Amino acid sequence: MKLYSYWRSSAAYRVRIALALKNIPYEIIPVHLLNNGGEQKSESYEKLNPNHLVPTLVDGELVLNQSLAIIQYLDEKYSDTALVPKDISERAIVNSLALDIACEIHPLNNLRVQQYLSNEIQVADENKTKWIHHWMNKGFSALEKRLEATAGNYCYKNEITIADLCLIPQVYNANRVGIDMTQYPIISSIVERCNSHKAFIDAMPENQVDAL
Repeated sequence: MKLYSYWRSSAAYRVRIALALKNIPYEIIPVHLLNNGGEQKSESYEKLNPNHLVPTLVDGELVLNQSLAIIQYLDEKYSDTALVPKDISERAIVNSLALDIACEIHPLNNLRVQQYLSNEIQVADENKTKWIHHWMNKGFSALEKRLEATAGNYCYKNEITIADLCLIPQVYNANRVGIDMTQYPIISSIVERCNSHKAFIDAMPENQVDAL
């Protein structure tokens, strides 16, 4: 199994956590998102992922993009450590929490959006930071309210789920851009708990082979 990954990619980070939690052996294939205009835009990588994004998982003949689809595949293939509940209603709640992060927060501040703001419409760095802070805080504020009803030790009760796999990388990004996470005490407590877990530590950006 091969994972095309960039050490600081939030989406790749999610998949690395899943692989670590499930103790699945795999090979990291680094794809540097900045070198030479972005290695994700190379002709060879485009054949794997025409979206020019990471991660991409290759498992034999299967080639998958989209982190949540990859995690779902891993969860169904390696089911001993489940990342979503079996109960249909609980599973829907967990998936909705994950999508709140992966679809509502992350896309508005990922690398290619930031590059477009800077390079194509010449948004000043100060205003780009305001953009990122606005959308992250809006998303985290809503998520914090949802977690009041769902959280135990983790995003949903007391088991690690796909929602936690989405949350940790997003908070990592938030810390990088200077978001004050103390205003989100439930999120902060979940992050602290997750980041003491070996699988989350192994998946951290700084612990990757391509970390700079």
